[in-house]
Amino acid sequence: MIKKKKLLILNGSHSEIPLIKSAKSLGFYVITTGNNPKLIGHKYSDEYCFADYSDKDAVLKIAKKLNIDAVCSCSNDFGIITASYVSEKIDLPGHDSYETTKILHQKDLFKKFSIENDILTPYAEGFGDIVKALSSVKRRTFPFIVKPIDMSGGKGVSLVGSDRELPEAVKTAFSLSHSKRIVIEDFTKGTQHSFSTFILKGRVVFYFSDNEFSYLNPYFVSTSAAPSINIDEVADTLIQSVEKIAKLLSLKDGIFHIQYLYSNKKTYILEITRRCSGDLYPYPVDYSTGLDWACWIVKAETGMDCSNFPEVSQKGYCGRHCIMGSRNGTIKNIIFDEQIEGNIYDRLVLLQKSDRINNYLTDKAEVVLLKYDSMNEMLDKTERINKLIYMDVE
Repeated sequence: MIKKKKLLILNGSHSEIPLIKSAKSLGFYVITTGNNPKLIGHKYSDEYCFADYSDKDAVLKIAKKLNIDAVCSCSNDFGIITASYVSEKIDLPGHDSYETTKILHQKDLFKKFSIENDILTPYAEGFGDIVKALSSVKRRTFPFIVKPIDMSGGKGVSLVGSDRELPEAVKTAFSLSHSKRIVIEDFTKGTQHSFSTFILKGRVVFYFSDNEFSYLNPYFVSTSAAPSINIDEVADTLIQSVEKIAKLLSLKDGIFHIQYLYSNKKTYILEITRRCSGDLYPYPVDYSTGLDWACWIVKAETGMDCSNFPEVSQKGYCGRHCIMGSRNGTIKNIIFDEQIEGNIYDRLVLLQKSDRINNYLTDKAEVVLLKYDSMNEMLDKTERINKLIYMDVE
């Protein structure tokens, strides 16, 4: 019997299920890690080994102990930073250098890189000291945004509109940042979108775009709808930016995902990631293109040959929606309006009736995958999605 290569995937939440399934289809023996053994994704792996994936030295110790052949990030920036660190330490394939990965995934480093290299992004300054951060606003105009440099999902993000709001926003951002660093960023009003690409030898060979929406937490994406309404206007600009960054940093083949803001016919890059996006993001990509998107992400992160990436393009209209509550409490029921039932093509249930919502700003009861017949239908139903699908909490 041929011994399978061991792949370490750095978490086992619902967001890692596509990666785990695709990795197993590629013949890997999949070991998941993370500090919560009860997560649903661990059920799909071959083995679970406890470790906090944000603790890069703990994961390195596991990788050495288990004689891992490759490591794949989870759908979190701490995961991709740990994956690059471990890969560099024990010479595993498929990842950019540790320093390059930090430049792309830590907000202050990315803003500095962008300013130095004329990458269009909202202006921001980084701070490692509360006093300096507070004094910096004397030369700023309200409103602006305060963020921890190393958190995702809107954690610790505040929109500051006055001097009175600033101290608490800065304190919150510093308290949540693992590295105790923050950025203060100019606020730019616009619509939010994502642009997920695959690069080979520094060139974009594929892209998928969508529109992003939030429910009650304005910095937490809960719904997406593809394609982006402005993709024909912005694709060339974004591709040029991707390829410029890839050349400047000598990036490895694989996913390159951009979150961007569209404002007054200009495109501003908000953040970049080189890992799989969460909440079953690969499945709308699969639906639209016929690709196994997670499979190509795993191939790249494990150093497999990706030169035969197929020529495909985004077609049709689709999306995903995270069902979230409007307050904390016990789930009484989840209601689907008959107008949306025909658009649902798959669901992943995370919480059942009688389960508790502890943090309504982040907890998800289900991830619903949706398809539409037209752009108009997609935009109309996405705008009303939290009325067409809602949770009754008591």
